[in-house]
Amino acid sequence: MNRRQWLIGAGTTAALGGSATWLTLSAMGSSSDYAASIASLRATLPDPARQIDLIRYATLAPNGHNTQPWRFRLSGKRIDILPDFARRTPVVDPDDHHIFVSLGAAAENLSLASAARGRPGEVRFDASDGGAVTFDFESGPVARSPLFDAIPKRQSTRTDYDGRAVGAADLAMLAKAAAVPGVDLVLLTDRPRIERICDLVVAGNSAQMADAAFVRELKSWLRFNPHQALRTGDGLYSVASGNPALPDWLGPHAFDLFSTAKSENDAYARQIRSSAGIAVFVGAGASPAQWVAVGQACQRFALQATALGLKQAFINQPVEVASLRPELAALVGLPGRRPDIVMRFGYGRELPWSPRRPIAAVIAR
Repeated sequence: MNRRQWLIGAGTTAALGGSATWLTLSAMGSSSDYAASIASLRATLPDPARQIDLIRYATLAPNGHNTQPWRFRLSGKRIDILPDFARRTPVVDPDDHHIFVSLGAAAENLSLASAARGRPGEVRFDASDGGAVTFDFESGPVARSPLFDAIPKRQSTRTDYDGRAVGAADLAMLAKAAAVPGVDLVLLTDRPRIERICDLVVAGNSAQMADAAFVRELKSWLRFNPHQALRTGDGLYSVASGNPALPDWLGPHAFDLFSTAKSENDAYARQIRSSAGIAVFVGAGASPAQWVAVGQACQRFALQATALGLKQAFINQPVEVASLRPELAALVGLPGRRPDIVMRFGYGRELPWSPRRPIAAVIAR
């Protein structure tokens, strides 16, 4: 579930100001138009009386590089969430771990939304179809929860937080919300261990940025302006990480010039130190079914955090770089296990949301 933040300095902004014509700026699209379009997917979600309306909630789940690697198959009182391997990121996610975590997060949204409309059901993993998550539902009592209400408000907020601590009662609520069988959650709020997490993130980011294949894959999913983000409906919208919008032709060059390992490492270190704590999720094993459970747990954590007014963001380098996993597992007291997800959390400001593809694009035919 990795969303890379990269920094573009004043020199790039100056270059844009000196060379861009009105036509170029117009082609980039309007931030206000982008915000209105995205808000229509979140703040004005339909009252799901049909299966297809439930899918919009599911697609608001977090996912690696915002590839949205899922397809939904509708049949009677069942919805299958299928992995879309055409949207793989094989360099950063060679075993498709992030895909199945993403399916679990989408399934959790689907389950909460369906229950809130009097259609409770059960999420299961089906090893057929390359590994699918199934949701079977029936009519039942309405069960609307704060987690459901948080679905359209949740975002991965990749910026500095304000450093305030989270109280013990709220930490307990976060842990309770994320209690999913087969998934261990370790919450780190002490500064020495947070600093050790920071060291692992920096080491992982340095390794990834030194890998030309990783950088190429990352760049292929970057969207540098509102028009590009809305046109594709996917990818990492750079403005959502606090960067200026840039024309399609300039964005990749700016990334090459200004997104260095050092600039990213400095940003990650600052952001981690501004956070109230770190959440590390560890599944019972290393199989798609267990990764789906991790996705459910981390999504419930993120939704509960949102309901409490907290922001969160993924810092998954220590799980993506396999050589760092043993040290991370030992740090959280689970030696010999494979850590799955690392999230930081705290109080911070809202940033623009990431785009989503149209519902028709994710329906399996």
